[in-house]
Amino acid sequence: MKTELRGTGVAMVTPFNEDRSIDYKGLSSLIEYLIDGGVEFLVSMGTTGESAVLSSTEKDEIVAFSKEKINGRVPFVVGIGGNNTAAIVEQIKTTDFTGVDAILSVSPAYNKPTQEGIYQHFKAVAEACPIDIILYNVPGRTSSNMSAELTLRLAIDFDNIVAVKEASGDMDQIMQILRDRPKDFKVLSGDDALTLPMVLMGAEGVISVQAMVKPKEFSEMVRQGLVGNLETARALHYPQLEIIDQIFSEGNPAGVKACLKIKGVCEEYVRLPLVAISRERYNKLENLLK
Repeated sequence: MKTELRGTGVAMVTPFNEDRSIDYKGLSSLIEYLIDGGVEFLVSMGTTGESAVLSSTEKDEIVAFSKEKINGRVPFVVGIGGNNTAAIVEQIKTTDFTGVDAILSVSPAYNKPTQEGIYQHFKAVAEACPIDIILYNVPGRTSSNMSAELTLRLAIDFDNIVAVKEASGDMDQIMQILRDRPKDFKVLSGDDALTLPMVLMGAEGVISVQAMVKPKEFSEMVRQGLVGNLETARALHYPQLEIIDQIFSEGNPAGVKACLKIKGVCEEYVRLPLVAISRERYNKLENLLK
């Protein structure tokens, strides 16, 4: 049975203590804050979760803690991706997916594979993975775009590839996927500012960073967009644009972690090579949130 991926998913941060150890109290607070805010599903171990600077043991412990805390109240998605196909396949084969509804798997970064190379990578992932897969196309980070033709080919060829998180920002490409996709294949925005336009074109929702700042408003905007209440959706969309611009202006997740500190959810600490946002930016965000 395919995972229900509709509405607002949130790419959760990994809260840290001042000594940069995992802040499980903060993670618990974040999960409750988001579920209380009405979001439809939660995503752990993505880029926003600083997965690149977490050890394998830390990742396993965070996922286990999150599964227990969520306790089936909303679908739970875990990021498993990278640029070493064999290592990703081995990780999938040795992972206990109890309590996990789907994986989010980013297109390989740095290697800059061809479209055929990306296809073969995800073919290996799909054949190894026992649960649903959300493709993640984010060329701004990976340096290689997944074309519409490639995404559609994967969607057609593998039953467990059920969705794509599209963060290319290329509306022509996104519309081609929306037009030609197989039945039940979901398109999710990977760009907060483009979420409402994508939903109005036919996308099913978003995996969002901004929704951590204002979960009630953002998830309601998406719900209103999905049922065609354009006036209400627009009224919720436009006030959030300045916050979206500010939280990404000095890198993700430093900006959104500052917002979570301002709102009393968790601390703002990040791990190197990321650093905290400037005090000037922090003050701007504080004023916006007030």
